[in-house]
Amino acid sequence: MKNIIITGASRGIGYEMAKIFAEEGHQVLALSRNEKPIALLSHKNIHTFSFDICNREDLQKMESYIKNNWEQVDVLINNAGKLLNKPFEKTTSKEFEEVYRVNVFGVAEMTRLVLPLMISGSHVVTISSMGGIQGSMKFPGLAAYSSSKGAVITLNELLAEEYKDTGISFNVLALGAVQTEMLEEAFPGYQAPLTAIEMAMYIKDFSLTANTFYNGKVLQVSNSTP
Repeated sequence: MKNIIITGASRGIGYEMAKIFAEEGHQVLALSRNEKPIALLSHKNIHTFSFDICNREDLQKMESYIKNNWEQVDVLINNAGKLLNKPFEKTTSKEFEEVYRVNVFGVAEMTRLVLPLMISGSHVVTISSMGGIQGSMKFPGLAAYSSSKGAVITLNELLAEEYKDTGISFNVLALGAVQTEMLEEAFPGYQAPLTAIEMAMYIKDFSLTANTFYNGKVLQVSNSTP
């Protein structure tokens, strides 16, 4: 059984992944600012506490937990994300920075702290978006979000090269639309073709096996043109 870290685990895909991994017997550290939904599961294989990916003390708490309770980290799933749907000319520099703090800087720092605790065969999976893929269909209002998702794609390509001799793999999944609370908040009334559970199952399987086949890759996970 594996030791799995999942960020953004309070709802949507992250929440469903935590449940699936735990039910299969893996040890899961499920992290999010609102830990109550995960805590209410009371699952013996799920460990949680309130966690802000942009907060230095919370990052140190996460690092200490792993060192004190696990021998290693087998899978890190960078799933936490911030979505802003707002016209570019009305988006303030503070709002733009807030999106990048979560989607880029938080992912980078989370990965940097966990890497020393990983071994050959470990896998870092970062959840990006089809909006971050060059040449894909783009949507008005998503300048901050989609550009940040493009940034983490390049980041992981660079990490794969830098750590290629360690046996640790870095891959990105660029997701299309998935029916989650975050999507509903940003695009009220839109109906996505996939459910959070369906995507969670796919990411679970990918994170446990795909590092045998891929490193430094971005895979587009979308059944529609965008």
